Amino acid sequence: MTLSVAVLGAGTLLDNLSRILVFLVVLSVLVVLHELGHFIVARWNGVRVNDFALGFGPTLLKWTSPRSGTNYRLNAFPLGGYCAMQGEDGKTSEAEQQRQFREERPTDGSDNFQSKTPLQRLAIVAAGPIANFIVAVAILVFGAVAFGVPSDERINTIIGPLMPGSPAVRAGLHVGDRVLAIDGAPVTSGRQMVDKIHSSAGVPLTLTYERHGQTGQVTVTPMRTTVKGKTVGIIGFQTQAVYEHVDPVKAVTFGMQEFAGLLTANVAGLGNLVIHPKTAMSQVSGPIGMAHVSSEAQDLGPGPYLQLAAAISVALGIFNFLPIPALDGGRGIFILAEMLRGRPVDPEKEALVHVTGFALLMVLMLFVAYHDIASIVTGSGAG
Repeated sequence: MTLSVAVLGAGTLLDNLSRILVFLVVLSVLVVLHELGHFIVARWNGVRVNDFALGFGPTLLKWTSPRSGTNYRLNAFPLGGYCAMQGEDGKTSEAEQQRQFREERPTDGSDNFQSKTPLQRLAIVAAGPIANFIVAVAILVFGAVAFGVPSDERINTIIGPLMPGSPAVRAGLHVGDRVLAIDGAPVTSGRQMVDKIHSSAGVPLTLTYERHGQTGQVTVTPMRTTVKGKTVGIIGFQTQAVYEHVDPVKAVTFGMQEFAGLLTANVAGLGNLVIHPKTAMSQVSGPIGMAHVSSEAQDLGPGPYLQLAAAISVALGIFNFLPIPALDGGRGIFILAEMLRGRPVDPEKEALVHVTGFALLMVLMLFVAYHDIASIVTGSGAG
């Protein structure tokens, strides 16, 4: 018995680690594609990119392009990446930067980020978030072509996101469990499953389910609630639509509509954060919260998981567009100020603002991480 428990615990640990690894890979790819947006537009505008890296920390592998001089790096901690452009940091004056660059490599300074016009620099800064939006559309369209789109009418028997403290949670059901039977009667459709639960308010039900290839049973009593003036029973989970294959035209239409919906929802969320900060902050999730949601979404199939990846990409794009120092939006604000004033902001002052903004951003991320952990431990918050 002890050995069985140990093996089960080890299996659960490995499963959780693999889920975290999948999330980190997805997040890293999205961040690198964000940086690739900066890279492409910088090169189009003749800016030298000193380093384009996958990950952070010590460099494991490096290749230097003989044509552009860019160092392509694979670093020890492959979480995200960065694109370091000539003269991007603005820590020294433009004249001093150009002198240093000439000493490193003969140049007239025209490959310096700071030497480009405000519109060129604004395009380079905005390219990262825009790349995230393009990637989100591509993911949604690919998912629609490969795995289909959610049906408006048909639902399956897979347990979706659970309501905290609900009968389903107390009974031990997990996101991704597939209901096979209720009280011994086989369940052939999601509608049949929902109708049975709705008609059994206060009546204990025995659910047979499949989880990771293994079957199990739980007894759960639907709680009474009112839906459209009618008393029904619910056990506290969201139903999942059946995915249906569509032609490429409908897949593209679906991808664009979903992207528009994600963009609108994120902008509305930012609006609520300004208007109702206390309520909205309780719904904000950082990397830990996203990893938790990602772990659950992996049980729902590739279609829903790709939709989550697209949602994360949209969120990354919007987040980086925020006018916060150290983010792309903050850098864009300084460029817009230069365009309005007719002269650039002092690079030393701009660098100080970005460093201060980065420190405050790290404090905010720690706060959000604490909120994520508290939500997961207490079972409160989204999902």
